[in-house]
Amino acid sequence: MENLTPTLVSWASILEDNTRAQAEQTATMPFIHPHVALMPDAHLGLGATVGSVIPTLGAVIPAAVGVDIGCGMIAVRTQYAVGDLPAERRPLRQAIERAVPLNAGAANRTVSREHTERRLVRLRELAAEAGFDPASYAQRWELQLGTLGSGNHFIEVTADETGGVWLFLHSGSRGVGNRIAQKHIAVARELCAGEDLPDRDLAYLTEGTDEFDAYIREMRWAQTYALLNREEMMDRVEREFAAWVDGDVERVEEINCHHNYTEREHHFGRDVWLSRKGAINAEVGRAGLIPGSMGTASYVVVGKGDPVSLSSAPHGAGREYSRTRARKTFTADDLRAAMAGIEYRDTDAFIDEIPAAYKDIDQVMADAAGLVEVRHVLRQLVNVKGD
Repeated sequence: MENLTPTLVSWASILEDNTRAQAEQTATMPFIHPHVALMPDAHLGLGATVGSVIPTLGAVIPAAVGVDIGCGMIAVRTQYAVGDLPAERRPLRQAIERAVPLNAGAANRTVSREHTERRLVRLRELAAEAGFDPASYAQRWELQLGTLGSGNHFIEVTADETGGVWLFLHSGSRGVGNRIAQKHIAVARELCAGEDLPDRDLAYLTEGTDEFDAYIREMRWAQTYALLNREEMMDRVEREFAAWVDGDVERVEEINCHHNYTEREHHFGRDVWLSRKGAINAEVGRAGLIPGSMGTASYVVVGKGDPVSLSSAPHGAGREYSRTRARKTFTADDLRAAMAGIEYRDTDAFIDEIPAAYKDIDQVMADAAGLVEVRHVLRQLVNVKGD
């Protein structure tokens, strides 16, 4: 841990100059209390750094939550061991790809499953309580429940260090969450138009105003949508996995956690709005998930509650190459070599997700040793991604 400025503390041993400069800008905002905590996976983001924890008094910065509100991970530990699995893994990958719409903008054709409708009923009720219609943001929001998206989102079947098999996936609040975020980022920019901000995307909403209240209500709804979206996909993945192994699945353990969100928390003597943009809650005893890239290890962890980190930990490896630079640097053959032994869809579309485009997850976890305890190390058997 290093004190970079009086209001910026960092756990990142790999830190680009532009990322540090962006975090320093955020840390100058007058309502930060007591400091911004920069996680080991920190990298450049929109307005605020991805991999930062931002505590604020009386204000919230919508861009500090980000456009994928509630994005996070879910993992289910099954009763199976690697030795129990069929030798041919491709049928499972293909079955998951049929069961879960994968790509950017993808949606279900209809709502046909009882568990899907049950979650939608809950979301409709919560939206009514929040006083807004999600369809005003995204008409297909109901049909996108249970869909993955693209980029670094994934579905995986993994094995831990004992050979135990886990189902693991990463996704968020899809189109509706993105549009809710974009709307409120724009509102904040408009309200702060006359202020001398270090970055226009550090525009904020002030507690006690209608605009602040509307954002908190809709943002919390989107966080719930993201949580239920992961649950919905996990139900489908579990069903396809059960058919593949020809047996029932017992959920020995289940963890579902956000890494893009805001919550009211108490830190350093004050109640603050704590925005974790690419960070997980790592309070004492809390289980969490830290993924690597599509070809490197992921981690099941438990928080240590480090107070200086604001009880937080990294959310993954963090990008080292931009998508454009990765595509110019790496090839499909490089990706095949990195994915050796893992069942995945072999396509040029995933070159920008190659493990080498990300920071070394082992170094990230070494930097995070004071923040979390590692319980399990997961390695991929099957990887599913969207274009």
